[in-house]
Amino acid sequence: MTSGSSSVDKKVERYVSKLTSEERMLVVLKRELYEGNWSEMLEDLKARMEGRPYIFKLAQRISDDLERIAKLQDFEKENEIDLGKYVEMNP
Repeated sequence: MTSGSSSVDKKVERYVSKLTSEERMLVVLKRELYEGNWSEMLEDLKARMEGRPYIFKLAQRISDDLERIAKLQDFEKENEIDLGKYVEMNP
């Protein structure tokens, strides 16, 4: 392993250690239900949110999850990693 990948691993470990339970759940769901694909998960959440009728609280949760996913995707792209390989439900 090169020192470059080691520094990325440490950065990922620090990032993962700071994830909220909601963010952890999204990463695990992406891995388990959407075969590691954020795009499919986003499409599904947006479709659910656009459905009528819907409960406001649920719609707000989906909006919050969409924001969380954007943050998680940015970190994955920036570091060229898949958080699903690092995140479990129990911190």
